[in-house]
Amino acid sequence: MREFGYERVYDVSGALALLGTDPEARFLGGGTNLVDLMKAGVERPALLVDVQELPLDAIEFTPDGGLRIGATVTNSDLAAHPEVRRHYPALAQALLAGASGQLRNMATVGGNLLQRTRCGYFSDLAKPCNKRVPGSGCPAIAGEHHNHAILGASEHCVATHPSDMAVALAAFDAVISYETAGGPGELPIAEFYAPVGGTPHIETALPPGALITGVTLPPAPVAAHSRYRKVRERASYAFAVGSIAAALDVRDGTVAEVRLAFGAVASRPWRARAAERALTGGPASAEAYAAAADAELAAAEALPENGYKVTLTRNLVVAVLSELAEEAAR
Repeated sequence: MREFGYERVYDVSGALALLGTDPEARFLGGGTNLVDLMKAGVERPALLVDVQELPLDAIEFTPDGGLRIGATVTNSDLAAHPEVRRHYPALAQALLAGASGQLRNMATVGGNLLQRTRCGYFSDLAKPCNKRVPGSGCPAIAGEHHNHAILGASEHCVATHPSDMAVALAAFDAVISYETAGGPGELPIAEFYAPVGGTPHIETALPPGALITGVTLPPAPVAAHSRYRKVRERASYAFAVGSIAAALDVRDGTVAEVRLAFGAVASRPWRARAAERALTGGPASAEAYAAAADAELAAAEALPENGYKVTLTRNLVVAVLSELAEEAAR
């Protein structure tokens, strides 16, 4: 591991100023991803700026009835918060589905959003990887890719985003707030993660040196009737091979509103807009759910070993929406 400096900060302006002094500095939250990558030699910062003591740990309602979540809130605290459990249950479930209790106690909301890919080629310095060394190639395409992307990938990268939390945030149109030396800014989560294209090493639209300060969930009554379902290869903590965040409002047998986002199928949380359009205003039936999933997955481009994700995701859509509709009818 490269030797590095360490500084703890207590205010946002100080954090930004300190990061600005060194182009190789990185912000450190819980460190559950960054420190592992440093041990592997993938990340080699010259300075870590510890932001855990910044006053960004509140969870509170916004004036319009949404929810504001500070960037240093831990995954455990967010999952356990009564208002999150009541108004955005899929978010609480997604958080609890991620990692282990010990990791959730350390991991922060801001850090969770900025997780790097868990592709084995990315973390293996002996192998090429366009995310790690732009232009070096993507060996996963012809190699081990059973848990890689079926949507939105390119010939430059087929890795998937590992966050469970971000899938639920995508379903609920979260907005990420940040600060830079030039002032504050916001990015809807739909614009936060960059498409893979030819530059998979550029993962977000955050300006250089930006510090995530919080996430805002707009008011969404439908979110109170939501669910997160994760499929993984073992019962203990593991990354998803497929997941879904869904919310459903059914009135007189008709879908009044639906939210759908998929995980483990793309380089970013995948908001299923085509499926939502296909369902809204139509019948709340298993056949309609399956047809909507097919409309979304028509764009899938599976590799030889990950085509199962198309069927898995379709089945998740049907199962979770059917469960939500049945619960609403009771």
